[in-house]
Amino acid sequence: MRYGEKIIAATMGLSLCTVAVFAAPQSDLSVLAQGNSTFAFDLYHRLLSTQGNLFFSPYSVSTALAMTYAGARGNTEKEMAGTLCFSLNQEKLHPAFLDLQTQVISAQKSGGVKLFIANSLWPDRTYKFLDSYISLVSRFYGVSITPVDYVKAAEAARELINNWVEEKTQGKIKEIIPPRFLNHLTRLVLVNAIYFKGNWESQFKKSETKIEPFRVTPGTIVNTPMMAQVQKARYAELKTFQMLELPYSGKSLSMLVLLPKEEVGVGKLESSLSAEALVEWKKHLSERDVQVFLPKFKMVCGFRMDKTLKSLGMIEAFDDNANFAGMDGTRLLYIGAVLHKAFVELNEEGTEAAAATAVIVALRSMPSPQPVFRADHPFVFLIQENQTGSILFMGRLNNPAQTGE
Repeated sequence: MRYGEKIIAATMGLSLCTVAVFAAPQSDLSVLAQGNSTFAFDLYHRLLSTQGNLFFSPYSVSTALAMTYAGARGNTEKEMAGTLCFSLNQEKLHPAFLDLQTQVISAQKSGGVKLFIANSLWPDRTYKFLDSYISLVSRFYGVSITPVDYVKAAEAARELINNWVEEKTQGKIKEIIPPRFLNHLTRLVLVNAIYFKGNWESQFKKSETKIEPFRVTPGTIVNTPMMAQVQKARYAELKTFQMLELPYSGKSLSMLVLLPKEEVGVGKLESSLSAEALVEWKKHLSERDVQVFLPKFKMVCGFRMDKTLKSLGMIEAFDDNANFAGMDGTRLLYIGAVLHKAFVELNEEGTEAAAATAVIVALRSMPSPQPVFRADHPFVFLIQENQTGSILFMGRLNNPAQTGE
């Protein structure tokens, strides 16, 4: 597929989203998939500062935020579209997400692969959401809807949501929402969960796995189980890195491994990553016999993505100007947090991966519960005459045990 001129779709000058212009019309599904890929690399670049390993599911993040976007209006909708690289309008976007999920899940038909995707809404049982919004996300995202009580039983609601995520990810994603994260202002939690397990088309023999050195940095070496085999695979050697495509059983899905030639980290390679670059790089792949050495590994990564999404231009959705009138007909709602957690394990048989994204929607304000004023740390105090407001005495208490006598 040939790419034409690039247009920078910057939201308030912050988004990295790029939109490609094509010579021939594309299907809505293709437009959505390309936009999602661009967002995936935008998000990857913003998460680069994460120390150590990094793993996440851009598909899960896009889907959870798409369900939220369905209720966005005005500038909030515009900013979200720019950040998430949604170039389709609302009428076309959500049917395209349904087509995309259907296409992704169809990979199971080839055998040797399990791929489950589930979406859910957890609205407060006393809060009225628009029937049109509930109907849209039900129709195009197949959500399960479970009303809960955030006002009186927020922790119980959290446990229900976490249990649902754990079940849908085969026990791999636990505690997507931390304790005491939901409260009496929470009105809706939107969740996407995805689980994948695929066997390699050409599995590694466990007898060939040996403990080998892995160079974390030029001066730091760790010993790790290294799988090995000679196999036919699509391979490319470019100027600064090698690329290997390892298909899963049925060849509907595959893993791409990009290996820098220099053993000084992946910084240079990461800086050149983009959806467009990947398309060009893959043109160099050709099948040949390859001697493959690949480490076994397992990791879990968790993120709170509020700041990351704001840095990409999705600002208003998180503040007092948020407009999610498409959810409830008011402008009282905003996104309180976007939480994401992902798991991956790679071994001789194949790969197991899971992820979940939770978008927490809350009220800006409401009558507060009974306040607690616990003066158990230093404070300032004053004595004033009420009619005039004249301050007669004022001071600070640092230590009530010090009398000064």
